[in-house]
Amino acid sequence: MTGVSLSEIIYETIVISTDANGAPHIAPFGVRERGGLVLISPFRPSRSLDNLLAQKTATLNMTDDVRVFAGALTGRLDWLLNPANKINGFYLENALMHRELQLEHVIEDDVRPQLLFKVVHEQMHAPFKGFNRAQAAVVELAVLTSRLHMLPKAKVETEIRYLQIAIDKTAGEHELQAWGWLMEKVTQYYAKEQK
Repeated sequence: MTGVSLSEIIYETIVISTDANGAPHIAPFGVRERGGLVLISPFRPSRSLDNLLAQKTATLNMTDDVRVFAGALTGRLDWLLNPANKINGFYLENALMHRELQLEHVIEDDVRPQLLFKVVHEQMHAPFKGFNRAQAAVVELAVLTSRLHMLPKAKVETEIRYLQIAIDKTAGEHELQAWGWLMEKVTQYYAKEQK
């Protein structure tokens, strides 16, 4: 059996960084684990990158509420947060689990530096109840939405048609709301492009 090595598996998470004033910034991130460390690789320029380099801490949040992913990409950032335990920062109140991170090493790159973090605290908050195909579809649409400027419109439309099947068959209230937010952003993006 072949597959992707563990160091190449990407986990879709919510990273919460803070600025110099302690204000939280919520962003979806695909992260990897490498040599016992968490690898976060933000594109330049980004608020997350600035915060992570300046404060050297963050929380990694695992949540099954896909509205947080969609909200972060559509300007809906009013999520309940709790103060972190071992670092200056915050974690999502609705996280199933969170990890508190301390920056250990930076591999510089002009486009996408690699930031390696040590886990200094980890806490479970709620059980994982199982997979929902609609949740996965929303996360995939979130990834597409974050890359509209890089992808051909035809590819985006094809992907959306396929993902819509899972939404139609398995979405609950949260998934429908998140899907609606993202589809509104996609529609607005292409409307502006036509002007």
